[in-house]
Amino acid sequence: VMNVITIEDYKSTYWPKLDSAIDQLLTQSPGDYIPISYEQIYSCVYKCVCQQHSEQMYSDLIKKITNHLERVSKELQASPPDLYIERFNVALGQYMGALQSIVPLFIYMNKFYIETKLNRDLKDDLIKLFTEHVAEKHIYNLMPLLLEAQSTPFQITPSTMANIVKGLYTLRPEWVQMAPALFSKFIPNILPPAVESELQEYAAQDQKLQRELIQNGFTRGDQSRKRAGEELTYNGSSACASSRGYR
Repeated sequence: VMNVITIEDYKSTYWPKLDSAIDQLLTQSPGDYIPISYEQIYSCVYKCVCQQHSEQMYSDLIKKITNHLERVSKELQASPPDLYIERFNVALGQYMGALQSIVPLFIYMNKFYIETKLNRDLKDDLIKLFTEHVAEKHIYNLMPLLLEAQSTPFQITPSTMANIVKGLYTLRPEWVQMAPALFSKFIPNILPPAVESELQEYAAQDQKLQRELIQNGFTRGDQSRKRAGEELTYNGSSACASSRGYR
């Protein structure tokens, strides 16, 4: 018979162990060895679920990861333009890598609380947190820099560009509309074949997007940002039609 775990036990003994393990997983670099006992953490989660602490544990987990992502976002905001893309790529890769360990550790909570009581999935919830607290806050800074880098050979590696574009598409597929030509280079079959009668509509959509981006401060600020805005115009309108091709 399992010993009773009171809410005080949970807060003083069980959650601190989970908190420490999550910290290490969120901040590890690829290839790092993390000195934590996965079996111990897995057992810890299992006991807390069995003792009806799932709701508290889920709340603590979401709060913990939200605070972490808010710090990540602030660090990105402080990054100079020449390091911005690479740092966003590292933040995205590090977080997605951490989820590969965090989600399995909380499998019991997911199965017996999140799926059954909330009708959701833990991995989806945690990916959504990154979208809301990091990606959404940086997309209007990131996109013009990606477009500028795309037109400048060797500015960033092809793998970095591919990782970010595919990652953004996973987080929010509708972001394709911000730069269809760029996304189509890394995501197959996202652009339908163009027909001549639709080209005017595509051009109107691109002009509307450009106005929205300008309203978000796209072409204000330093000259590099202005050039990035101009690059977006080029990629968004003239390149959009040619990338679809006539069929």
